[in-house]
Amino acid sequence: MAAHRRLPVPVPGIRARVTLNIGGCGPYAHIVADFEPPGPGGAALELISVVPKRRLPKAMLPALREGLLEGLGGVGAAVLVTDGSFDEVSSWDLGYRMAGREAGRAALIGAGLLPPEAAGALRWTTWPGQPRPKRRPRPYG
Repeated sequence: MAAHRRLPVPVPGIRARVTLNIGGCGPYAHIVADFEPPGPGGAALELISVVPKRRLPKAMLPALREGLLEGLGGVGAAVLVTDGSFDEVSSWDLGYRMAGREAGRAALIGAGLLPPEAAGALRWTTWPGQPRPKRRPRPYG
């Protein structure tokens, strides 16, 4: 995707919750974010978190930013993180990169920049209006 592209429409309410169990713990990450087209002359990614530090430490935001940039693939967006959580033991950078990557891809699907079928590859992410997989017809017999 070209770097000059911008998210064309808002995609609110994207929820990414990464829960893996590697050797007994994590990574764990949880965010809820609203994606908007960037402001005029805005950066490729404008990231703002309104989540209290006790729920989402600022130390996790650089990893989240990396994941969002990867997931958006050069499409400019303003991202407002409205909720989130972490776990003292299980949360680390990997989980927030994964959450950001999937949330960015979900925003592209929600905005019509990726086909609806791409939603099937998102393991950890949901959003309002998310395409549902087509049901296979049941064989009669």
